[in-house]
Amino acid sequence: MLGFTPSSLKKFCKVEHVELQLTKKTTLGTLPELPPDILMGIFATLEIPDLVRAGSVCSSWRSAYTSLRSLGQYNLQQTPCLLYTSESTGESVACLYSLAEKRSYKLTLPGPPIRTRCLIGSSHGWLVTVDDRSEMHLVNPITCEQIALPSVITIEQVNPIVDEYGALHKYEFSWHTGAHGVYSSPSIFALDKLRHELHYKAFVFPDTSTGSYIVVLIHNPMRQLSFARVGDDKWTWLPPYDDYKDCTYKDGLLYAACTYKGELHTFDLSGPVVTRKTIISIPREYECEYMYVVQAPWGGLLLIWRIFEDHNVEPEPGASVFWNTTEYRIYEFDAAGSELKEINCLRDHVLFLGHNQSLCLGAEEYPCLRANHVYFTDDNSLWTCGLKNDHRDMGVLNLDDNSREDLVSRQLWSNFPAPMWITPDLRKMNLASEGD
Repeated sequence: MLGFTPSSLKKFCKVEHVELQLTKKTTLGTLPELPPDILMGIFATLEIPDLVRAGSVCSSWRSAYTSLRSLGQYNLQQTPCLLYTSESTGESVACLYSLAEKRSYKLTLPGPPIRTRCLIGSSHGWLVTVDDRSEMHLVNPITCEQIALPSVITIEQVNPIVDEYGALHKYEFSWHTGAHGVYSSPSIFALDKLRHELHYKAFVFPDTSTGSYIVVLIHNPMRQLSFARVGDDKWTWLPPYDDYKDCTYKDGLLYAACTYKGELHTFDLSGPVVTRKTIISIPREYECEYMYVVQAPWGGLLLIWRIFEDHNVEPEPGASVFWNTTEYRIYEFDAAGSELKEINCLRDHVLFLGHNQSLCLGAEEYPCLRANHVYFTDDNSLWTCGLKNDHRDMGVLNLDDNSREDLVSRQLWSNFPAPMWITPDLRKMNLASEGD
């Protein structure tokens, strides 16, 4: 109507590198005014980067954008984007590379500055960040909503050390786990140094039982599990096992992939006492490998081994540490773990793996994605131990022949914080159940 189509509106909105803000408006000049319902219908077809920019054009477009969100009528599935920082932008600016548009956008995030934080996970549109006091926050980079998580001093292995005035000064970090004895005395870390030793990976899952969210943290020593519901005042430890690399949450159960044992564990977090079961066991075949657990669109679960045959973690003096993903081995099973079979081809599906919540998507629903490919970012635990300026293992791997290529130019992004996948989401977090 009136000559406007979703594709023509996209062309109108595009600029080469745009800040996604709703405070800057562009004058439309003599363009005809579209009725609000027509605008909302067009906006509902736009992916979030286009949608947010469209809402910045003028007051009527902003009104249509706001109405679309407030009425809950925006439900378009989003293509994952690569979130990274760059030395050429400000300390508080993150960049979002859109696979759908093959271009980057700038996002100004709330403080503390994003380039001073560690990024340890992304799920459902939320980043999990660690600031320079080693405290964790959830941040939605699209809406700029930010939520503090329980203090790091409530994690089982962390104790505060205060100075003569009672102010937090340092952290004491214990090396005990639920499965191993303590072989060394506790270590002392400055406030900004603990995060490089403690935090590994985090996930945000909707909690259908409360209508809120559960945050699951994989942390050291030995990559153990702890969890907290949004609104809790402390973390709950899940001993005794360790060496977890990935998690997902399905039908009220937390699934956790334990690489050392080659096992998949489930945790029922719904009751006063957490119960654990082992449902799958696969012997390890390689020295360097990670394990992921992924929900498949057709209802099953995938257990995926990421294999690094090309690596050097003890280089000669002057050389750099590196590790390169060489292949993936994929197994399919049902939630009960009753049958496990290896599959060699994902056909019309695609994987997103890394420090994000692992995803399996249908390529037909996302035309810009390549079927039977893995889009991956760095997920090596070494970068949590201080190797933040070294090689990053990122790219796209073809499952047909294990060939790989770079997705974006390495000159675009900084090594720290490490780039990761995120699926943009405009929804605000429901905190109504806090304290229940």
